[in-house]
Amino acid sequence: MVNGRTPSVKDVARSAGVSLGTVSNVMNRPEVVSPSTRERVERAMAELGFVRNESARQLRAGTSRTLAYVMLDGSNPFFHDVAQGIELAAEEADLSLFICNSNGRADREEVHLDRLMQQRVQGILITPVNPEAPHLAEISRRGIPVVIVDRVGVGGAFCSVAVDDVLGGRIAVEHLAEQGHTRVAVVGGPESIGQVRERLEGARQIWAELGLPPDDLIYLPTAALTVAEGRSAGERLAGIPARRRPTAAFCANDLLALGLLQQTIGAGLRVPEELAIVGFDDIEFAAAAAVPLTSVRQPRQELGRAAAQLVLDEATNPDHHHHQQPLFVPELVARASTVVRSRAY
Repeated sequence: MVNGRTPSVKDVARSAGVSLGTVSNVMNRPEVVSPSTRERVERAMAELGFVRNESARQLRAGTSRTLAYVMLDGSNPFFHDVAQGIELAAEEADLSLFICNSNGRADREEVHLDRLMQQRVQGILITPVNPEAPHLAEISRRGIPVVIVDRVGVGGAFCSVAVDDVLGGRIAVEHLAEQGHTRVAVVGGPESIGQVRERLEGARQIWAELGLPPDDLIYLPTAALTVAEGRSAGERLAGIPARRRPTAAFCANDLLALGLLQQTIGAGLRVPEELAIVGFDDIEFAAAAAVPLTSVRQPRQELGRAAAQLVLDEATNPDHHHHQQPLFVPELVARASTVVRSRAY
């Protein structure tokens, strides 16, 4: 410290007896400074406790060595796994990763994006509340690459990385039908979330193809994709008359499924004998549940890594970059919640 304040470049120059330009050269072009002068400047930095303002230097250069990921729900382990994949790719490119959480709120998302533009990050990865939001196009117009994560890009305006959610819904409900279930609940919401709509669509598609009565696939909407909403859905299921009550449930994500499982066991019902349950995402907690949870697995880290590689390609090769929308294939991991030995197929 210098007189109770953080030391500046001027303080270093004064202490070392050199010009500001020499201090700048030591930090940015040390090969043009004589060894003795460089040693004197570095000693002054150490004695004063000087730390260079890396962010200011990067902003002067026009961009920072940072990527940013705006996740949709910081309480969902799925997005943390995606962030790990992004971070691995960022580290390989010698970049840092800044993570924000919109918490499913469009206004909060917009605030985060505005701040990230001010920081001039190299690229932004985002799981948006609304993939068609105008502020996403505004970022792109300002020259910052944007990649949509866990959503299919609309109109090819951005790169996107997602899983085939329609297929995921199909394989989940097909699995339950193979176990002999002819009345199935689909739990999830709100339908404003693209993944919920597509997983529900896939469930309805396969149900119709199997020739099962449409009224026996029962949609139970939820206000959010949370454990609490899963418990609430369990209470509603219990309130359906026995002759119409589903014997199985497909939940739009694992948090809902875990809440439903908790409520079902707490009510004294047996899983899967009285209610079979399938989740979606295959987060770590799925296999560790009291009754290990059957789930549709998403390649979470692979999603993040692929998204980061796309945003880096756009940032470093803007003249030759072509937007891509790769779609990953989900797989069903069957466990005890549907009376099948643990296996993936």
